[in-house]
Amino acid sequence: MKQGIGTRYLWKEFAWHGLLFCLCLGLFQMVLFLYHIETEAIWYAGALSAALFLLMESVRIVRVYRAHLKLRHILAQVPWAMDELPAAATAAEQDLREIVSALQAYLHQSTTEWEQREQTALDFYSTWVHQIKTPIAVMQMLLQREDTKESRALLMELFRIEQYVEMVLSYLRLDSQSSDFVIQTYDIDTVLRGVIRKFAPQFIEKKLTLSYENVHLNVLTDEKWFSFLLEQIFSNSIKYTKTGGIVVEVTPNGLLKISDTGMGIAPEDLPRIFEKGFTGYNGRSDKKATGLGLYLCKETADRLGHSIWVESKVNQGTTVWIDLKREPLGVE
Repeated sequence: MKQGIGTRYLWKEFAWHGLLFCLCLGLFQMVLFLYHIETEAIWYAGALSAALFLLMESVRIVRVYRAHLKLRHILAQVPWAMDELPAAATAAEQDLREIVSALQAYLHQSTTEWEQREQTALDFYSTWVHQIKTPIAVMQMLLQREDTKESRALLMELFRIEQYVEMVLSYLRLDSQSSDFVIQTYDIDTVLRGVIRKFAPQFIEKKLTLSYENVHLNVLTDEKWFSFLLEQIFSNSIKYTKTGGIVVEVTPNGLLKISDTGMGIAPEDLPRIFEKGFTGYNGRSDKKATGLGLYLCKETADRLGHSIWVESKVNQGTTVWIDLKREPLGVE
């Protein structure tokens, strides 16, 4: 409820009290008139009663309005404690205090139970991810023993499975209350080389080129989560690029630019690519898109304090921009 609405209710209540007073005063004066009391005395009594009513009602309005302002201030700073509420002046106000107290206790209990369930789910999926990585690693090792077209294809599929597994865990961690962010100063070249090395087999298998030169730039970020952000971008670029390649560069004003020569993004899809679950035309045609990759990119970038945006033209390619500058919140 807005403050103006609360004030309107206050004046509405004053109007009802005034109407009731006028009715009572009129009845009182009519009775005095019927008993042939002097008119001057009737009007004098009415004037005194009206003055007393206005004085008492003004005091009440001021008290209620101050309580209203205090409640609005408390509401703007949720959560709050019960002892911050104004003291009850009537039985109805005390009943409302008890209702609010009961609701607050219920909310606290529900929040605690939800956090426990969320932590249990996170622990379960974290364990599952680490366990599933073992058979994936074993299969990769077995397939690397022979260099055939089939083994290379299977290795690519295993790589995608591993990416999806990491995506699930990252999705859960980002939604949790305590994400393991460690903000430090990192060499962007070291982070980029690690991601490029990871996707090297994909570049080779699809015969895509990669243009990248060391930029010798330090960035205040979280290495693990920033690597995850880059991996999602590289994964999308490789997935939707059939020929050509990817260019990685950093502009003089600190913008990381990752461009590909892929199929591009339709203009009508571009404003919604960071929405959770949105796949767009490319995703619908691919049939395997989850609609989580770019959503996680945006969420991760926001948590790290980096801006991210995308430019694209159909059949010409896509460029992802990441502003490497951020507010130096501190180094852990």
